[in-house]
Amino acid sequence: MDILSMDARAQSAALETGEISSLELMDATLARIEAVNPQVNAIVSLRDGDRLRDEARAADNAPRSGWLHGMPIAIKDLANAAGLPTSMGSPLFAGQVAESDDLMVARLRRAGAIIIGKTNTPEFGLGSHTYNPVHGATRNPYDLTRSAGGSSGGAAAALATGMLSIADGSDMMGSLRNPAGWNNVYGMRPTWGTVPNEPVGDMFLHQLATSGPMARSPADLAALLDVMTGRDPREPLSRDAPDTLAGIDAAPKGLKIGWLGDWDGAFPYAEGISEISQDALAQMAGMGHRVETLAAPFDADAMWRSWIDLRSFAIAGGLGEIHADPTKRDYLKPAAVWEIERGFAMSAMDVHRASVTRSDWFRKVTRMFESADLLVLPSAQLWPFDVEWAYPESIAGHAMDTYHRWMQVVVPAGLIGLPVVNVPVGFGADGLPAGIQLIGPRGSDAMLLRLAQQWHSATDWPRAQPPKL
Repeated sequence: MDILSMDARAQSAALETGEISSLELMDATLARIEAVNPQVNAIVSLRDGDRLRDEARAADNAPRSGWLHGMPIAIKDLANAAGLPTSMGSPLFAGQVAESDDLMVARLRRAGAIIIGKTNTPEFGLGSHTYNPVHGATRNPYDLTRSAGGSSGGAAAALATGMLSIADGSDMMGSLRNPAGWNNVYGMRPTWGTVPNEPVGDMFLHQLATSGPMARSPADLAALLDVMTGRDPREPLSRDAPDTLAGIDAAPKGLKIGWLGDWDGAFPYAEGISEISQDALAQMAGMGHRVETLAAPFDADAMWRSWIDLRSFAIAGGLGEIHADPTKRDYLKPAAVWEIERGFAMSAMDVHRASVTRSDWFRKVTRMFESADLLVLPSAQLWPFDVEWAYPESIAGHAMDTYHRWMQVVVPAGLIGLPVVNVPVGFGADGLPAGIQLIGPRGSDAMLLRLAQQWHSATDWPRAQPPKL
């Protein structure tokens, strides 16, 4: 088997037994990047090949430091990796070289990973479409005229094309879910706090975004998640979490799955999105699970208002200093300016009211999980769109009133920090991939991964239909 088509754990096992060397894996990885990255533009800031080969040789001659020992990985270009640029897709930071690793990156290094470069992302991670003025757009490997999604679009496209076997990502508004669905791979948003955020700035108020794993199998998701997780004493809202890889092959039985459909018409879907999602659920029912269609459990408009207010509040907190500097403000894309100025215009009571709505939704969904083990929604409301667009302005005749309204389907889980696994569910009439979100209660990460692995064993979409580049 081509070593680049192997799952990450299979590569790791082959390295451990000496079946392959880290140098062989590095050579194959660099050759694949040279062959396909010019078409998709997923890997950016690639390090010098000779230095990477030297590090691979060193790994071959060193004791194993973890399951990632000697394996290439590229870090999403929002996180700091010592010695590599962290552009965040912004001209303001192009060429800025990180002096130290972020917490999550340091954990990957300690497990033996060799960091080869970065994966592309939208400017500051804003918008589920990976394009920016520093590195350009990442293209979907299933159709190079289409978007790879975002903001972890570079990571997802790199996985789909075999340039990486494992990748990190981050998710505020679907950034681990939408690109995974659009690239026929797996992406996981863990329970909020499981992967600690950086212990800098405010560490209490902004509970929306989290880092998480991406892979071509749920078992690889679990293995990488177990490296990324764990309480950090400097991060007050981080949490301990049990290993998720242990028991990954214990297929769950008789789960009660709630299908939320289009939220009683609140979420417009492109033709075929609902159908492919329900086909997947019918297959899950055939695996012994019980699927029930549920009525919309909460006011979608109230949830959306809560979301956009809390999101703008968080973004204004993060980017407000840049906006305040007139020499830098013009370098911000319109979506960032819109978010920041919305955040600045809010009162403390506006934020309070948004958080009360969030709390009401959490109370409601907690009651729902008394009678359902998990909930399901599509991972995106439409198929991958034209890579030249900034964002889709309508779905099925419904106008989108913001740059991110087309991703409203990811808000129910993201607003309250629930764990979600995207699983690929096949292809539409145009040969484009889709996924669904498996959404569980807080702390149900291991259960979701076991269901995803059961699904993977029955379907294996990433290997069944890889992109043809």
